[in-house]
Amino acid sequence: MKSHVTFSRNQRHGIFLLLLVIIVLQCVYFFIDFPSEDVAVDDTRLVQFEKTIDSLRLDKLQKLKPKIKPFNPNYIDDFKGASLGMSTKEIDRLLVFRSKNQWINSSEEFQSVTKISDSLFEAISPYFKFPDWVKTSKAKKVTSNNFKGIKTYAEKKDLNTVTAIELQEVSGVGKVLSNRIVKYRNSLLGGFSDVIQLEDVYGLSPQVIENMAKQFAVKTPKVIQKIELNTATVNQLVTIPHIDYDLAHHIIEYRQLRSAYKAINELLKVKDFPTNKFKIIQLYLHLEKNIDE
Repeated sequence: MKSHVTFSRNQRHGIFLLLLVIIVLQCVYFFIDFPSEDVAVDDTRLVQFEKTIDSLRLDKLQKLKPKIKPFNPNYIDDFKGASLGMSTKEIDRLLVFRSKNQWINSSEEFQSVTKISDSLFEAISPYFKFPDWVKTSKAKKVTSNNFKGIKTYAEKKDLNTVTAIELQEVSGVGKVLSNRIVKYRNSLLGGFSDVIQLEDVYGLSPQVIENMAKQFAVKTPKVIQKIELNTATVNQLVTIPHIDYDLAHHIIEYRQLRSAYKAINELLKVKDFPTNKFKIIQLYLHLEKNIDE
């Protein structure tokens, strides 16, 4: 064992010398500053390289962004509006406007209704896509809605006999809307009874209906078997457009509480009555005038 741990004098001198060399080299490494060669940097190429990296990064970010497809701003809902960056108040203004059966027909009108910022307007307005009849309406505006003056009753065409092509003579009525009007007219089994029924055709704005009333009239009206309001049953009332069973019960309940209706416009006081459809519902009702007289 002693032979493995005992060193001779020469061996001990060698070990001390090795330790001394190691210590000297460590001191040289830490305390002596050796000159280093400067690395030459080409600033022009470095700037070009940074621009290339930035462009690739931006290109990747653009690809990750959701693409916006052309759309009709009239049909923006809560989710669509939020994804476009609209605030809750801006979306609510649009929904209130549409709830009145009004239509936005230009980008400027959209900003006027919603009051969105100019920056957001510039970002999303290029994607607005309005129906063809809107463009046609603007192009023909100088002709005063496609006809001069107000036609007399004799000059007007019968709304129950005109073709889809003739309907397109009115500003705001294109191929889609004209076919929709004819289809709705056929569903009435006898045609229109009054021009006011055009309000039930989806997509017709009040302005377009007004233009049609100047051009057409119901000269061969469908004969409606009117229902006596003060004796009508629930089953009779639900045959009238826009009256369901709940509303029919409310109408009869109101009649029972007041013994009888004195005027048809008292329906406007009935719970949940669709006031905007009163004129259409009125076409199907009759009221005797001598109830209390």
